[in-house]
Amino acid sequence: MARRYRYAIIKKKEPGKGKLSVGLAIASLLLFVAAVAVAYIAQGKFGFIVGGLCLFAVLLSAYGFVMGLMSFSDEECMHRTSVVGSILNGVITVGWLVFFLMGV
Repeated sequence: MARRYRYAIIKKKEPGKGKLSVGLAIASLLLFVAAVAVAYIAQGKFGFIVGGLCLFAVLLSAYGFVMGLMSFSDEECMHRTSVVGSILNGVITVGWLVFFLMGV
């Protein structure tokens, strides 16, 4: 009796925009750590530097979210990094916005 189902394991590549999205999420988190370190070292002075780092981190995570969503349009790719990057950047962006709006 012949096999009815034959599955072929095909190794699919990850979309480049999905990888970029994950990289931008990591960069945003590193900028958060840098902003906290600068605020601690400067003892509360130079708030414009900390604010600039935070603003740049928000923009990076928002751009990463958009890139993660755009990477879903690539066909015949595994979308694991797209999902991870979109979720991470979305959570980071909302977290940054809550952080700014609460005035912490």
